[in-house]
Amino acid sequence: MVGVTAADPYYRRDLAEVHHLGFGFHADRTAPGILALLEPVREAGGLVLELGCGSGLLTRYLVDAGHRVVATDASPAMLDLARDVVPEAEDVRLLRLPDDPLPPCDAVVSVGHVISYLPDEASIDRALGAAAAALRPGGVLAVDLCDLRWGAVERTGYARVSADWAIMMEYSIPRPERFIRHMVVFVRNGDGTWRRDDERHDNVLVDTALIPPFLAAHGLDVEVREAFGDEELPEGLVALVGRKPVLAR
Repeated sequence: MVGVTAADPYYRRDLAEVHHLGFGFHADRTAPGILALLEPVREAGGLVLELGCGSGLLTRYLVDAGHRVVATDASPAMLDLARDVVPEAEDVRLLRLPDDPLPPCDAVVSVGHVISYLPDEASIDRALGAAAAALRPGGVLAVDLCDLRWGAVERTGYARVSADWAIMMEYSIPRPERFIRHMVVFVRNGDGTWRRDDERHDNVLVDTALIPPFLAAHGLDVEVREAFGDEELPEGLVALVGRKPVLAR
């Protein structure tokens, strides 16, 4: 996802494949609300910039609805999948926040708490500021983000097994603003043997109540919501929904 180094990226080949095959429910859940928010953008033929597109599951919804989309991610393995899933996207490209430039656009969307993968709160602020700067007047922001409440939810380990892959997770919260997933992934090879990969994902949790005034200083009117639409997001995952005011003539 966004924000990792090229040397040791999140979502390498095996985890990217498992995520694509078994974890599309968040894109399914959030797509209706996001599409409703973006309807004015679609009607105007505007450009949607997706941050952390993953394997293109939300991108597929956006393109099918008639949107022009530039889909981006920091995981080369995810981008390989996305190019197959949504070949009709205007572009599918590597992009790492907060330093890579964002193209001018009419909407910025992101699901799967992508920006929470950045290394610290200052990087999250820089990424959100960059998104605000990239939006044209009238543009829409719709992203989800992990609040501090995410770390207060009691969680046990997680495991899931299918015929051709398996995943196991352990969680730790070393500090109130840090959430860590330790993941072990097994994928079946063509000859019936199995291969293993291990990934550690660090997420930064923030007080999302501070984000609207921060983005107001960047020219973006934003509110923190419990969801994009009628869906129910997990406790501690919030939706940031906003619009860049149209300049007065």
